[in-house]
Amino acid sequence: MTKKNLVLVLFALGLAAVYVVWFTDWFRPKTLQIFHTSRNLRPDARFGSSLTFAVTPQVRFTELKVVPLAAYETNKNALPVWHLISDSNSVPVKIFYYGQHIPGMRPELKGVRPEPLQSNVMYRMFIAAGKAKGQHDFELK
Repeated sequence: MTKKNLVLVLFALGLAAVYVVWFTDWFRPKTLQIFHTSRNLRPDARFGSSLTFAVTPQVRFTELKVVPLAAYETNKNALPVWHLISDSNSVPVKIFYYGQHIPGMRPELKGVRPEPLQSNVMYRMFIAAGKAKGQHDFELK
């Protein structure tokens, strides 16, 4: 191989590396998009109006945690009002309600139930699905 061919091959490999880093998502962390809506589809005395959450794409959760935002901003280890973890395979989830039992997941502490949400308090939801993560701020009006 001549010197000219070697330089051209190295230049082509360099261009391919730049393309992969800048124009693909191979090296970007996977993120989840989380949405919520509040509707009276499932009235529940413990939780007030039902909060419905949607996750894009549909995934198997490994952890789901809801904490009051003000407490989280002052203490990253704030006590969650709802915390589920998965030891094995949870079912793929796209839509769920606040406080719902998600098959394949269990409360982090045995016997702990989700606490009712308070009106006009901001909360932050953290969801992990393997390496993919997402967070969403919401408020019960």
